Amino acid sequence: MIIAVASGKGGTGKTTLATSLALSLENELTFLDCDVEEPNANFFLRVQVARKEEVSIPVPVVDHSRCDLCGRCSGVCVYNAIAVLPERVLVFEELCHGCGSCVFLCPKRAIVEKERMIGVIEAGSRGAIEFIQGRLNIKEPMATPLIRRMKRLVRKDRITIIDAPPGVSCPVIESVKGSDYTILVTEPTPFGLYDLKLAVAMLEELGIPHGIVINRDGIGDDSILQFAREKGISILASIPYDPEIAKVYARGGSLLNIMGLKDAVRKIFSEIL
Repeated sequence: MIIAVASGKGGTGKTTLATSLALSLENELTFLDCDVEEPNANFFLRVQVARKEEVSIPVPVVDHSRCDLCGRCSGVCVYNAIAVLPERVLVFEELCHGCGSCVFLCPKRAIVEKERMIGVIEAGSRGAIEFIQGRLNIKEPMATPLIRRMKRLVRKDRITIIDAPPGVSCPVIESVKGSDYTILVTEPTPFGLYDLKLAVAMLEELGIPHGIVINRDGIGDDSILQFAREKGISILASIPYDPEIAKVYARGGSLLNIMGLKDAVRKIFSEIL
């Protein structure tokens, strides 16, 4: 089973819930931190990184001695990564998605590819938890290829928990795609409700079953509950607004360290099953 933990906005407690859920299970599992622009799950899981793998994508290199400036490469590139000027071709590597269309369709065979490193995958283990995180290079605009490479490491013979990035952009879609269930962590505020609606619409489009966990319950109103009833979405759990939780979080602890929440976290997994 692949369970993704996502949120329409940042700061809802998504990573706190994902890591607590992983620590609560006694099964062998794989944990993927797909928030590759700012991975922080290991602050709570405390896994010693044992392996690193560089991840790269192919980008075009133009041989100007063979190029006749026909513009075919620029015309086929939907990401505007190639510009054909009167005297030469410019390649914007940061915009390239590595699809290879320009190489395939160049009539003069004037384009080859080189590898451009975009980040690294780091892995290790702690007890029954196999931990994998991605770390995108600074200033690198595309997280999706790195996340896609991470998800190839998912093992089908064990539970996988995916800590997705915040929001509903391409990296989030790539992270939750193919999951059996997605937990949406939200907070009972107008911002929380607005972004939750976007996340629900995304999952409905992808056809992924989902449920809601309300964090910091008690600071707002019941608009999340009303929305869930209207959409027929299960409320898996409500985590109260409690300064004690913030103190444990600041020390790198999990929800399992809070009296009464250990059973609540385990119940989430039971509800999903």
